[in-house]
Amino acid sequence: MSDVGLESACPDVRDEPDGILRVAFHGDLTADRARAVIGVLRRVAESGREVLLLVDTRHTGAIPASARKVVAEELRTARLDAVAIIGAGFSLRVVLSLLAKGVHMLTGQPYPQQFFGTEGEARAWLLAQRDALRARRRPVP
Repeated sequence: MSDVGLESACPDVRDEPDGILRVAFHGDLTADRARAVIGVLRRVAESGREVLLLVDTRHTGAIPASARKVVAEELRTARLDAVAIIGAGFSLRVVLSLLAKGVHMLTGQPYPQQFFGTEGEARAWLLAQRDALRARRRPVP
């Protein structure tokens, strides 16, 4: 666990030893849970670390309009360096892709997000993104 106090900040986020933030929602995503997660992401960004997310959606329930609105509004001012998503079905992929495009349009900042079939593939991509950021290169597609 890092020194930015993630341990008790939000149970939906786990700081992995390799610097990846694992986000897993079990059940529906509420507006309050979305705010809590984004608050953790802000704290990590403010600490100077890369914000690399592995989002496990295998147990995610519904994402109601109120939660989607919070995510779209809050992510406009949060830095995300890379987001790898595993376990998303078709409808969730559509929702997450639209959210990412909306944030990109509103901020003008790149929003590197990819969907993966396995956690291993997702982690490898995130670590490649981290290496690219550290080398001050453009992130690998």
